[in-house]
Amino acid sequence: MPAFKDDDELFAMMKKSLYSAVIGDILDKMHLYHQFLPQRIQPLRDDMVIAGRAMPVLAADLYGEHVSNKNELLKKSFGLMLEALDDLQKNEVYICSGSSPAYALVGELMCTRMQVLGAAGAVANGLHRDTKGILALGFPCFSYGRYAQDQAPRGKVLDYRLPIEIEGVVVRPGDLVFGDLDGVLVIPKEIEEEVILQAYEKATGEKTVGSAIKAGMGAKESFGKYGIL
Repeated sequence: MPAFKDDDELFAMMKKSLYSAVIGDILDKMHLYHQFLPQRIQPLRDDMVIAGRAMPVLAADLYGEHVSNKNELLKKSFGLMLEALDDLQKNEVYICSGSSPAYALVGELMCTRMQVLGAAGAVANGLHRDTKGILALGFPCFSYGRYAQDQAPRGKVLDYRLPIEIEGVVVRPGDLVFGDLDGVLVIPKEIEEEVILQAYEKATGEKTVGSAIKAGMGAKESFGKYGIL
């Protein structure tokens, strides 16, 4: 695998040469069996691929847009969502969770701001809206599906750049996030180099195996020779 001078080169290679299945296989080999986010998180369009560093965002349900409460944060429209958006860095993934799937967590204007900042994409453990607008942007966005109901009177962002959990998967700031039409997974930052190296080698090996099978080699024989299937 070639060396990478920065994240730009790394993520370009991942989007070109890797895919969720091969990365997931390597994580399984390392006994990390719960790194895929829920299957229902899907791309808006099948050709969307996301590769970047997690910027986790914690949301919560709330009844009513303007709440009279001792917590000043809950009186703010959207809570800290606007601050979270403006804090996004290049190659980061806005990955939001914590609220119920009763309203959209991501929309067109949010994705526009993310794109301007050079973010890698958005992942919602919930719904999105403004589907046509997001598709027109061509910005990678993954969610449960489309639903126009607004977040404003129903939920707020409580915090960002903190560890979050999505159905057993811990997502920490700076972890790698990769997603394609087969799923979204999280690679812990401390093992990313080893995972990417092995995934690249396996992806290259699978091309060799594919060519051998197309040439007539049996599944058992090919697995015995290459250890890949």
